[in-house]
Amino acid sequence: MDADALRGLAPSDSKDQLRLISCGSVDDGKSTLIGRLLHDSRMIYEDQLQTLARESVKHGTTGDDLDFALLVDGLEAEREQGITIDVAYRFFTTPRRSFVVADTPGHEQYTRNMATGASNAQLAVMLIDARKGVLVQTKRHSLICSLLGIRHVVVAINKVDLVDYRKEVFDRIVGDYVAFASSLGFTSIVAIPIAARYGDNVTSQSSNTDWYHGPCLLDYLESVDLESETAGLPFRFAVQWVNRPNLDFRGYAGTVASGSIAVGEEIIVAASGRHSRIKQIVTYDGEAGRAEAGDAVTITLVDEIDIGRGDILAKPTERPEVADQFSAHVIWMDQEAMVPGRSYALRIGTQSIASGSITAIKYKIDVNTGARLAARTLSLNEIGFCNVALANAAAFDTYEANRRTGCFIVIDRYTNRTVGAGMIVFPLRRAANIAWQPLSVGKTERAALKHQRPCIVWFTGLSGAGKSTIANLVDQRLFAMSHHTMLLDGDNLRHGLNRDLGFTEADRVENIRRAGEVAKIMLDSGLIVICSFISPYKAERDMLRDLVGKGEFIEVFVDTPIDECVRRDPKGLYTKARSGTIKNFTGIDAPYEAPSAPDVHLKTLGQQPEQSADMVLNCLVTRGIIALR
Repeated sequence: MDADALRGLAPSDSKDQLRLISCGSVDDGKSTLIGRLLHDSRMIYEDQLQTLARESVKHGTTGDDLDFALLVDGLEAEREQGITIDVAYRFFTTPRRSFVVADTPGHEQYTRNMATGASNAQLAVMLIDARKGVLVQTKRHSLICSLLGIRHVVVAINKVDLVDYRKEVFDRIVGDYVAFASSLGFTSIVAIPIAARYGDNVTSQSSNTDWYHGPCLLDYLESVDLESETAGLPFRFAVQWVNRPNLDFRGYAGTVASGSIAVGEEIIVAASGRHSRIKQIVTYDGEAGRAEAGDAVTITLVDEIDIGRGDILAKPTERPEVADQFSAHVIWMDQEAMVPGRSYALRIGTQSIASGSITAIKYKIDVNTGARLAARTLSLNEIGFCNVALANAAAFDTYEANRRTGCFIVIDRYTNRTVGAGMIVFPLRRAANIAWQPLSVGKTERAALKHQRPCIVWFTGLSGAGKSTIANLVDQRLFAMSHHTMLLDGDNLRHGLNRDLGFTEADRVENIRRAGEVAKIMLDSGLIVICSFISPYKAERDMLRDLVGKGEFIEVFVDTPIDECVRRDPKGLYTKARSGTIKNFTGIDAPYEAPSAPDVHLKTLGQQPEQSADMVLNCLVTRGIIALR
């Protein structure tokens, strides 16, 4: 590389940084454009060019020309298929500005990867193939960019060479895109005709488009006026680690998300409301008088107050919201659909919420039209406006006010897989006149009067496994022993409390949630509550266990092979399910997730119901729920 290029790579504290994302539909030329930018900005070393030449022969799609897409398509699968799968981050710099660019995949199945890339971007370069115009994925990516707070969009009409550089084609596509995007809230939309393969209007003006009088792409990226995300925002500091190297030092380490703070200023712990003042700000280079957005620091306080990982420090006059419910836009990123009422883990910044749920989907968004559609669930890559409830209150801002503290991720509690991402729109407040009413007589006193310990005995298994039969026998035995019980059967509840529910996954989740809440009320009255429900999903059964105290939930797996259940078929349900008369039937066209470690495992083949009931009663005796009399 020559001296000028090397100078371009030298770090410069005076340059601001632009974070941008390239997005759009598959084969619109995103990777080629980024590769061309890197090449024409002289950000490619000689050995990289030599490697690119070899790879272009092996994997290229541009004949004898260099295939610039290969500079960012690093995965072998990407090169073999000629597509982008993962998000490729590239850094380059010019004399005027430094850039971090996220090249994202265009295939619908990788939309979640695109959302990841957009979450930190300030500007989007939306690629559109001049031959195809505005496509569904163009609209989906634009909508996600809007929801994720990107306010500046470059509409790069690519491959204009393949439409003979015609102005009318460019004008038509720009008109279509602006008409679609007019409701998305973008601050600026700048359209540029380009041919990324040949460099037309990428880093210099092209004579092939003498009808275009706007800037080339690089000139615009260098000059676009973007206010810093954190300029003027309130001070937010999320504690990542409590630093306690010895008894004389207690500091709180993390990165300033927004705003600034100085030694001596007052702060408040958002969730608890406890006040103190900044005693020290410690950096890698020593103590500092002030910390600003982006600074990684350790803060010490004048007072010893209770602060842990996930707590947010703020100024008393600029407190974030603190609530256990909020409304949010949610992008679903998992093959398994999101179901309202199911328990998930959430993470807001460094705050980990062990249990939360999406309580309602107000609507999902049609990416083609922006229309609001009714929905019971969200599938992969769908976007919905939802109500979210947390097990405990968390501190946050709205996403519009602060992108750093207004976003969250949804995590499957059992696989630890990230299944969704959300942007908080506003907190939900409980009615001011609703509070927990203290009760003078609790479940302990009520249970003592009955000479038993309250618990929920939850029978789960396939239809026809024998749940109701065994549960009824257990209830009879306990009644004969003068214990106070109540038997809740799934079929009986569907005649009343749950008569409005069907058998979709969402309805099954709600069915168990309601049954669990009823069982908990009965548990609090001191009863032994016997429940017989198919309850096919592990997540809901574990949610029930979390709903009550330790040792108060006993899971009984009535393990009967499906062939035996079909043979018994006491209600003729399997026959109807196999004929298609009944839909979403567990074991036929709906799954059953068998318990992996039930409290009582009843293998019913070769065993009489009375023997199974004895095993359940023995468990109750062993655990001190009842005593032999």
